[in-house]
Amino acid sequence: MRRWFEKKHDSNPSASDSGVSGPRIARHSGGWSALRKRLQAEPGLRVVDCGNTSPTNINYLTSLGHSVFLSDLVTEAWNGPWQIGKDEDDKTIWSIEGYLKQTLDFAGRTFDVVLLWTAIDYLPEPLVPAVVAHLFSAMNPGGQVLGFFHTRKNPEETQHCRFHVTEGDNVDMQLTHPFPIQRVFTNRSIQTLFNQWSGFRQFLAKDSISEVLITR
Repeated sequence: MRRWFEKKHDSNPSASDSGVSGPRIARHSGGWSALRKRLQAEPGLRVVDCGNTSPTNINYLTSLGHSVFLSDLVTEAWNGPWQIGKDEDDKTIWSIEGYLKQTLDFAGRTFDVVLLWTAIDYLPEPLVPAVVAHLFSAMNPGGQVLGFFHTRKNPEETQHCRFHVTEGDNVDMQLTHPFPIQRVFTNRSIQTLFNQWSGFRQFLAKDSISEVLITR
């Protein structure tokens, strides 16, 4: 699912509530707090939201004068036609180029902000480096990625969630499609995955999620 939202937009996208259940749970986010200050200070940025469609996110970001590109990376990875066979070791062969074209085809546009959320934790392994490399090539110098990374496979804390931004320092979490977590991260493994980026700012949290603001 890929859609552009400019300042004039539909506040009730037809697919906005698909696959969502349960209440929203507020979670303090130092990463969002820091990024929000930039979004408030610099109108006219291009933003990629890599989670389930959130009208809250669209409304807030476009109200600040930003353009928003939606790409539900995890849902598309597991529900799309990207598993195209098996190799001689019985490992799944993925259509990586087809997946990137469907989810992250920006038609030559470049971006300033990516709300990556926890998408990397749930993607099939072959797609992870391809997504990171593609985002790097599509971002402007000084662009930033807000990524959330699980550090432990605690079942109660690794359920796949949708994230809604707020005007304060919290993001609201809401259960969505029950995709299983594929991996957890250490600080070193995050930096290794994003080794082309120039800056990493980590934010401590009380749960099993590490927040990192990664600068292009």
